[in-house]
Amino acid sequence: MDNTPTHQTSEPFSLEALRAGDKVEFSRLVEAYSSKLYRLALKMLDNPQDAEDILQETFIKAFRHLKTFDGRSTLSTWLYRVAANEALMLLRRKHPETVSIEEPIESEESEQEPLQIVDWCCMPEEEMLSSEGRRRLDEAIERLPHTLRVVFLLRDIEGLSTAETAEALSLSEVAVKTRLSRARLRLREDLSAYYGDRMEKLDHGA
Repeated sequence: MDNTPTHQTSEPFSLEALRAGDKVEFSRLVEAYSSKLYRLALKMLDNPQDAEDILQETFIKAFRHLKTFDGRSTLSTWLYRVAANEALMLLRRKHPETVSIEEPIESEESEQEPLQIVDWCCMPEEEMLSSEGRRRLDEAIERLPHTLRVVFLLRDIEGLSTAETAEALSLSEVAVKTRLSRARLRLREDLSAYYGDRMEKLDHGA
């Protein structure tokens, strides 16, 4: 059974009004997606001012180009695409050596050492959801290569489907699945030391 999260095919906005430049309807769109797009940009760039700039540029471009929006994707997917592209372009300007999101990731399986991953399936939920646990996860996400990070953020944090993520990033669905798998694996490996230590303390009643 496929548990891939999906978005509704219709959204509570009037495309006719948006395409006609209706500022009230556009304000509703901004209010609905500002926090989500800001969160994506912040986690991609790790800089609040850059994230604010990306958010502003995203809605400026959206307002300019809504009249040509064809409706084949949802508005949310389209906005995520604009925001992700803006953030990636900023990353490339600041870090020219950064790998392009479109470039394939070389196969690394044959070169990797066996991963030492702790199974924390029995960790109490309050430990997983504690402020410290969330902070550790955020730090681990920041350490992901941006080619993996943006896929993880769109799929697992923002809840886009594989197809929507592929469309937003101009990738194939196979590439999205591969990068998501690698991102999750790296996060598990990264967090294993922390949760392994926490489990040991719990076992000893610490």
